Amino acid sequence: MSTLLKINASLFSANGQSSQLTERFVAAWQASHPGTQVIERDLAANPVPHMDGARFMAFLAKPEERSAEQQAVVDFSDALIAELRAADAIVIGLPMYNFGIPSQLKAYFDHIARAGVSFRYTANGPEGLITGKKAYILAARGGIYAGTPKDSQTTYVRDFLGFIGITDVEFVYAEGLNMGDESKTAALAKAHQSLATLTA
Repeated sequence: MSTLLKINASLFSANGQSSQLTERFVAAWQASHPGTQVIERDLAANPVPHMDGARFMAFLAKPEERSAEQQAVVDFSDALIAELRAADAIVIGLPMYNFGIPSQLKAYFDHIARAGVSFRYTANGPEGLITGKKAYILAARGGIYAGTPKDSQTTYVRDFLGFIGITDVEFVYAEGLNMGDESKTAALAKAHQSLATLTA
């Protein structure tokens, strides 16, 4: 039985356009992969705390010297990483806010990037430790940015996932969603076709 981790980063939870794309993806995936277990993480409904000095120092503290509060921070991070390790595939619903990724997704990334846990430094540079997985990024955008200098998301998300070991990353774009009904309809139809192909 395979496991699929679904991460929604929309401020509007299940009502966001990117979240609706992940729902469609999961339904198609389950139809093609019967018995798939789906782990759901909604970063709006259950936000990951933004990184601060205290949380960062909890990661750096030696296990035997951690306070109870620091251990709770580490345990929370460990649980997020365990979800990633348990998944065979990951799908992320990714809206674009002000040319970047949602801050709640950045907070999630900050909690799963742990030296010695999800990556390690070697003589040849960093090595990701979350390997053998494929990620699908479903990017919903009001304008059209893919392939332009204003698309800061694609390179960043691909680089981050690669840093922790997830190098097989597929992007599906639904762009121009705020550029009129015709543009929105065409963009969603194209994205839906891409999802059907990827999950077949």
